[in-house]
Amino acid sequence: MTTDPVPGAHVSPQWAAWRRSVDLDEYEARFVHDAAHGEADLVASLHPRSVLDAGCGTGRVAIELDRRGIEAVGVDLDGDLLALAARKAPQLRWECTDLASMDLGRTFDVVVLAGNVLLFCRDDRRSDVVARCAAHLGPGGLLVAGFSLRMAESSIRLDEYDAAATAAGLVMVERWATWERDVYVGGGYVVSLHRRAGHDASDPLA
Repeated sequence: MTTDPVPGAHVSPQWAAWRRSVDLDEYEARFVHDAAHGEADLVASLHPRSVLDAGCGTGRVAIELDRRGIEAVGVDLDGDLLALAARKAPQLRWECTDLASMDLGRTFDVVVLAGNVLLFCRDDRRSDVVARCAAHLGPGGLLVAGFSLRMAESSIRLDEYDAAATAAGLVMVERWATWERDVYVGGGYVVSLHRRAGHDASDPLA
C-alpha cells in the first residue's frame, strides 16, 4: 500500500471494511476477466464529448470511454486505486480528491457515478456529492448514477437521492433497473438519469 487504505473521513463504514480487506490485484483481475462494460455502453449512448467518472476506482469506466474516443477524467479519494488507473492509462487525467468537495475548474457533458459510489460515501455527505457532481455539468449535462437499494449497511433511499438531485438543480429524465436499460418497476438496483435544469433544447445532449 502506498497510502492509507481508508482515505479521508467521508467514506461509509462499508467502504472502509471493503477497502481494508480487498486485494487490489485480484479485484482488478476480476474486471479484466469479466470485460463487462454496461456502464460505459449506457454513457456512450448519450453521445457525450466529455465525461467525469466520479469515484472512478481503478478507472474501468473512464478507460473504456477513452478507448471509444470520448474525453474522460477520473476522480477518486483513494490514491492506491488511482495509481492502478494511471498505470493502465497514463494519458488520462486522474484526480485524487473528495467527491463531496471536488472542484476541477471545468464542466462535462456527463458525470457518471457507477459501482455503488454513493453507497460508499458517508450518509451525511451524499447530498454534497450529488451537488458537486451537478456543479460539474455543463448546460444540458447529464448525471447518471447506479446503486443498490438493498445493501445491509450504508443504505440509501431513492426518495433521498431524488431530493438531493432536485436540490442540486437536476431534473429526472429516465430511470432503469440495470445499466442495460431494463424497465424499473421497483427492486434492489436502480440507474437514474438526471439533467441539469434550464438546459437549452438545442443542446446536442438534450
